[in-house]
Amino acid sequence: MKSLARPWPEASPSLLAPVAEHADLRAVVRQILDDHASHEKVRVSAESPLGYAPELWKLLNQEMSLSALAVPEARGGLGYGLRELGVVLEECGRALVCEPVLASAVLGVQSLLRAPEGVAEELLQPAVRGDVVVTMAPLEPGHVDAVAVGGDGWAVHGRLPRVLQGGAADAVMLLAGTEAGPALFAVDLRDAPVRREELTTIDLRRRQAALIFEGASAALLVPPERAHEATAVLHDLARASLACEHVGVVDRMLSMTLDHVSQRHQFGRPLGSFQVIKHRLADMLVDLERSRSAARYAASVWTDDPKGASLAADVAAAVCTEATLRATADAVQLHGGIAFTWEHEAHYYVRRALGDEPLFGDARGARARIAEQVGV
Repeated sequence: MKSLARPWPEASPSLLAPVAEHADLRAVVRQILDDHASHEKVRVSAESPLGYAPELWKLLNQEMSLSALAVPEARGGLGYGLRELGVVLEECGRALVCEPVLASAVLGVQSLLRAPEGVAEELLQPAVRGDVVVTMAPLEPGHVDAVAVGGDGWAVHGRLPRVLQGGAADAVMLLAGTEAGPALFAVDLRDAPVRREELTTIDLRRRQAALIFEGASAALLVPPERAHEATAVLHDLARASLACEHVGVVDRMLSMTLDHVSQRHQFGRPLGSFQVIKHRLADMLVDLERSRSAARYAASVWTDDPKGASLAADVAAAVCTEATLRATADAVQLHGGIAFTWEHEAHYYVRRALGDEPLFGDARGARARIAEQVGV
């Protein structure tokens, strides 16, 4: 066993205590999504050309300043952090919305914020207002190269195999190879020579596309000497944010299943009165509480110390990914044959769980990173 100085973040347990403002925020977001993002409405939005409802995206940014929530006040935001944004993500996961909350309001905006003030402001400010949709490609080297052109310009060439909201995004942040090493760039897709190929994905409410660049102009956000650090911070952000969404999924599966087994009768008794069903529901509740604690802790640690959140983010990723897979599978089984049908809501949550598993690394990979960090 390797001897390591404490790899885990030193944070106060009070981070997990209930916060009245968070409860108020949750209530407002849930009311908006109840009114505008029912299962039927989200299903229609997912089948639209953009893959989401522009009206709901606009409403979330106008009423909730969603994209500005975790942006420092000096950069035009509200000055909160991933704690508050995590509350919104939980509710979005619970409603299974297809608007680019994770892709743009979280990953896209935060990747733009890695750049020094004054760089790519023409993208950042519209993104903070929600006027444009920005996304972050998986920060994997080897797909795209950047070459210097002119004085301080860059052009990118290559193919990004899968990008969240890639078919509808106005800009993408990506990792591209340079002569000095990988660096983080922003590409405005609205006028760039880029081809988009919509991908067939198991999750119909979270679209992805391949992007092919042929000399598209790019803005340098983070140079090679700082790119590794920035990439690590964004990887942790992605895992912690997805974990928050998964808490909402598990919460919805438990409440939906509890309603069903309370109303459905067999042998003259509610299904929920049978001991075997009670045990399954208890297991789902345990998964929910474990996931909620892990995700909220990771979001809090990332807010306070983005460079020291790797372990907390990996723990949240491992716990929440597995809990989501179990909860969605149990919900389908406990609903009986109806949940296997295309029309039933649970069907879509299973697709979300399966589609998210490889998005930023599966639970097995997260556990391997945990073991490496703690030295086992």
